[in-house]
Amino acid sequence: MTKSPESEHPFKAYGYAAQDASGVLSPFNFSRRATGDKDVRFKVLYCGICHSDLHFIKNEWGFTTYPVIPGSCESCVNDLENYCPKQIITYGVPDLDGTRTYGGYSDHMVTDEHFVLRWPENLPLDAGAPLLCAGITTYSPLRHFGLDKPGTKVGVVGLGGLGHVAVKFAKAFGAEVTVFSTNPAKKQEALEGLKADHFVVSKDSEQMQALADIELISMDYVNTAMERVAKSDVRYRFVLDVSKSLKAP
Repeated sequence: MTKSPESEHPFKAYGYAAQDASGVLSPFNFSRRATGDKDVRFKVLYCGICHSDLHFIKNEWGFTTYPVIPGSCESCVNDLENYCPKQIITYGVPDLDGTRTYGGYSDHMVTDEHFVLRWPENLPLDAGAPLLCAGITTYSPLRHFGLDKPGTKVGVVGLGGLGHVAVKFAKAFGAEVTVFSTNPAKKQEALEGLKADHFVVSKDSEQMQALADIELISMDYVNTAMERVAKSDVRYRFVLDVSKSLKAP
């Protein structure tokens, strides 16, 4: 006989869960597994709300890729946990023992110690909660591509949950930051609130053209282009549109 979520594990837990695709969250009693050799049990004080949660609880994806709790494998050993063939997603999927995983909208959790970190004493828990999703997502590529140093240039596309954290990180690293957004209303927040250096409305063709790495030209403009190159009157480089403009006599 299949056990209920409340009785399948030894430790009682309580949280909020969506029961169907309506996405409505309501009180939910369940249980957490006993800790294994490398597990940590911790009390949940704050849990950031991610837009992915909304997609998941409404079954808009049918699955979700979230911070994983994998077993031991080559991917995990090489810090590539997201490629682990045995990965266990934070919520809504079968755990190693076949029971369902439940996320952080609850009173406590159990996870592998590999994914637990020491929290800085001067960082408020509530303010730092989003860092474990939006923070990691943006911090990781900045570090990976060497953009965590002064004097670098960083472009941030979109000023939403991830974007605003990316701007904060990049500015803290000393980078020159340009924000690209389809919404002109976000300019003040980007420049004054988050201290970005530049703001570009990506739907504005003139603004985008001014920032383009190339200037596409036709063959009949080549001589004028040469003159401009001689005068350094080009942002980066000209590109001839040969296929569309070179006509045989």
